[in-house]
Amino acid sequence: MDIVLETIFQALADFLLPYMRIIGLFAAMVGISANSVPRRVRGGLALVLTLMIVPVVKPVPVDNLFSLGTFILAMQQAIIGIGIGFVSTMVLNTFVLAGQVIAMQTGLGFASIVDPVNGINVPAVGQFYLILATLLFWTIDGHLAMIQMIVMSLEAFPIGSGWWQPGQFEAIALWGGWMFISALTLSLAPIVSLLIINLSFGVMTKAAPQLNIFSIGFAMAQIMGLLIIWLTIGNFGSHFQTQWDRAQMMMCQLLQICPA
Repeated sequence: MDIVLETIFQALADFLLPYMRIIGLFAAMVGISANSVPRRVRGGLALVLTLMIVPVVKPVPVDNLFSLGTFILAMQQAIIGIGIGFVSTMVLNTFVLAGQVIAMQTGLGFASIVDPVNGINVPAVGQFYLILATLLFWTIDGHLAMIQMIVMSLEAFPIGSGWWQPGQFEAIALWGGWMFISALTLSLAPIVSLLIINLSFGVMTKAAPQLNIFSIGFAMAQIMGLLIIWLTIGNFGSHFQTQWDRAQMMMCQLLQICPA
């Protein structure tokens, strides 16, 4: 009877531990982690993927499935998956931040809509950039790259072989700085253009004090803001590709798939 229980516990552990890493990825990954995706669908996708890869995953000996050590090991796998998914989320938040900055500078920030992913009100420009980034993510098969990476991690970074060092958690936090750098780079051209436009209105007001800057300046700033967004939208793809390449390299380094 003890042999049967040990066999059952080992089989459950061989399934549960990879499942925790995969469900952690789906809980924080772009697109799949959205509130619009039902939890049952998310869990079902993780279940199917786990069943596919369990036969090739190296088993981890488990004496007692309901022990504290097994619980800690399962939580470690979930944190690894969440950390990898969080990196992809920061890629899309880069463009949301850039859109919000542009919206505030052009006076388009008052136009807000409900974000179906997070359930909060965001500027329409930020939501527009988010939709573009999400479409590019699915177009370049970013979801398949994420799944492939988490599957490869089970071989390159096996379960029970070690745990992330404090430096790796610090690397995730520091890598978040690229989100602000890339957002500033993407919004730099609209910001400078609007600064020049506002400076021109200041000169006009100084030259003609009777000109009501408040009546025409706000409308012109919005019109020029839309024009600038249209003129600079061609650089969106290159910015996304650069940020996505950085994210892939970061995920590879965390999972020890490629050298740092």
